[in-house]
Order: sequence, then structure tokens, then C-alpha cells
Amino acid sequence: MLRIAVPNKGSLAETAAQMLSEAGYNGRRDPRDLVVADPRNDVEFFYLRPRDIATYVGSGALDVGITGRDLLLDSGSSAAEIASLDFGGSTFRFAGPAGRFTDLADLEGLRVATSYPGLVGTFLAGHGVNVHLVTLDGAVESAVQLGVADAVADVVSTGSTLRKAGLQIFGPVILESTAVLITSENVNPGINTLLRRLQGVLVARQYVLVDYDVHVDNLDAACQAASGIESPTISSLRDPNWVAVRVMIPRLDTNSVMDRLYELGARAILVTSIHNARL
Repeated sequence: MLRIAVPNKGSLAETAAQMLSEAGYNGRRDPRDLVVADPRNDVEFFYLRPRDIATYVGSGALDVGITGRDLLLDSGSSAAEIASLDFGGSTFRFAGPAGRFTDLADLEGLRVATSYPGLVGTFLAGHGVNVHLVTLDGAVESAVQLGVADAVADVVSTGSTLRKAGLQIFGPVILESTAVLITSENVNPGINTLLRRLQGVLVARQYVLVDYDVHVDNLDAACQAASGIESPTISSLRDPNWVAVRVMIPRLDTNSVMDRLYELGARAILVTSIHNARL
């Protein structure tokens, strides 16, 4: 049985649970449940703090898990990332009092507050900068104002929270993080099945099916406008001068592709969502 670690709360939990459901797995219904078996799929889910998942997976206690890339790197765990899951994105940056810092070298010997000491410490060491890390459990933007740090390293979205605290972003990006699938050195064939299913969900979210009819004289141009993953499916119609075409295209390109196909004389252009896929 494959043992899967899943976030029990926080920003990753809801999307991870939804993704596993779309992949055909039966997770918990009661948010108080910590362990849930899914015998039909030969898996068992363990609901853990996102920060602890890499530790459990890296130790071999669990086979595979979903957590943030930032949490994986911060943990120092031997677990390895095997796939990005394309949700829970975040960016880590340095920030300090406006006008005080311009690059990393300005931090030498100073205090830097962060909730990710492993991640930040490794980054700074890689750039040859020595600092005193102040480890806090969230709300690090107040550390400078309260006098416990000279600068901070934290997740940045729009930067408005940092600006309200009188801080200014500087230096390079520490990390672009996202939710990832991680595994230990355990060899379990169920990991490959889980990975294929999750990748199928990602494809379904990123692509749509487009069906349309087009005159044979415009077929080549239409196929260039929407070439698909491998090649469009083309079917004959009762009228020998027309064909029906089915193709997968990126969801974000839907309307521009439809516009182009219409300009090329395609008609009956229909778009269908994909519930799951295997490529």
C-alpha cells in the first residue's frame, strides 16, 4: 500500500485534496481525521503539517508527499522533488528599511529574520554572505520595527504588506516556490501510478478540446493555427469538401485560436473541458 503525506491545513491543503480527488483517490471527509485508507486504490493518506511532510517522507516513514518546494528545501530532508504540481506559488525575497540596502553584501554581519532559516541560510552561504538568522514563526515583517532584526526574508506577493511595515525589497529572488510531489528512496510501484494520475489532472486543467468543421482548402492553415499535442484528428463529413477536426490546445489560448480558426473559414467551433488525461 502506498503511503501518501498530504497537508492537513494551510494554503496547500484544499487544492491538494481537490487534485487527489480529481485523480480518482478517496481522501478524508472529516477534517479531524489524520489517517484515511483508500483500499480501492491501494493507498493510505496521512494528514500532516505541511512543514513536517518532507521530514516524514525523507525518513522513509512515508513513501511520497505533497508539500511546498520552500518547505522541502528548508527542512534539510533527503526527500527529492519528482514533479511540480502547479499550485501554491510564492516568491521569496529580502526586504529592509527603505533606502538602507541595495544588494546582498549589505547584509554582512547583520540580523535577518525569517521563518525559513534553512532555505535562507543556504542561499546566503552560497553567495558568501554571513548573517545572524533570527527564526520567527510568521509575521516577520514586524521584526525590523520591533528591533529584533535589521532585515527580513519572506514570501512576497504584491509587496504591500512589506511596504506598510516601511520595508523595501532588494537583492535577488531567493526562491520561486510551488507545490511539489516529493518521494523518499522507497521503491513503490504505486508512486508511478500516482504521478501519472496527477500529471493527467494537470493536463486536464491546462488544455481543452476544440472541435470544428473546415473546408479542405483551408485545412492545412487551420492545422497550423492549432497543431495540437501531436497531430489533429481529422474526420470526413458527408460533404466531401469539408472535414471535421478535433485538437487539444492550451486553455489560455482558447479564444485567440477560435478567432484565428473563424478567420480561416472554420465553423461549428466548439470547446470542451477535459476532466482527465494521459499523454
